[in-house]
Amino acid sequence: MDVKKVMVVGAGIMGSGIAQVCIEHGFETVLADISPEYAKAGAAKIEHFLQRKIEKGRMEENEKEKAMALLRAASIEEGADADLVIEAVTEDVEIKKEIFQKLDELCRPETILASNTSTISITLLAGATQRPEQVVGMHFFVPPPVMKLIEVIPGLLTSEETEKTAMETAEAFGKTPVKAPDSSAFLVNRLLVPMWNEAMFLVMEGNEPKDIDTAMKLGGNLPMGPLELADFAGLDTVLAVMTQMYTDLGEPKYRPCPLLKKMVNAGLLGRKSKTGFYNY
Repeated sequence: MDVKKVMVVGAGIMGSGIAQVCIEHGFETVLADISPEYAKAGAAKIEHFLQRKIEKGRMEENEKEKAMALLRAASIEEGADADLVIEAVTEDVEIKKEIFQKLDELCRPETILASNTSTISITLLAGATQRPEQVVGMHFFVPPPVMKLIEVIPGLLTSEETEKTAMETAEAFGKTPVKAPDSSAFLVNRLLVPMWNEAMFLVMEGNEPKDIDTAMKLGGNLPMGPLELADFAGLDTVLAVMTQMYTDLGEPKYRPCPLLKKMVNAGLLGRKSKTGFYNY
């Protein structure tokens, strides 16, 4: 399939970032959310980030106008004619299944339904639809306009054509796709989450977050420390990923650090709440 129009469902950090990638690469894009206000707020964030690119000399005004002309904040119903739908809502199995069921009913029979999930089985989400062969994972990373990787995850019944289209579309987005297995956390988070968790246990044992991050940046040659990255991703999202992995895989190394649970319960979610392992 030649993808020309995309709908992104979910206008939060990930969804608006994915929509920004789409319009910057010439795709007509509908950004949808549970309410028009949320969708419009997501579109406003995109315009803000494009304006910052202009101020930094990385984009011209006419390029911004051309990109924004491709974007429409709307309802899911208004994007039902899209060639590709990318779901990017909260990491909750039941919410995602409900959305996939709704998309299956609304969208054209040939539309490909993709999920940006970082942990949930694509086969499970595909089971909520009547088109499992057209359901695939397309996992972007934070922040989507910057990070170059997309994990493409075929489910048990995903067709070769759907997988091929997802790979080609990822490349058209200017990204590098890699095929990942449909097992909890796929490739990157399978490796990253245990490091996050161990860093949090070290904080709980009395070590300073800055020391841990500096050690990993200078000793592990990482661009960001694990705690900085966790704050950036959102500690509630990190907890959801860890919990899902622990449920699916049952291994102690994925058991969420008690400190992380306490911080999320206290509303300390990282950058999105202005306080996490650091203050912003």
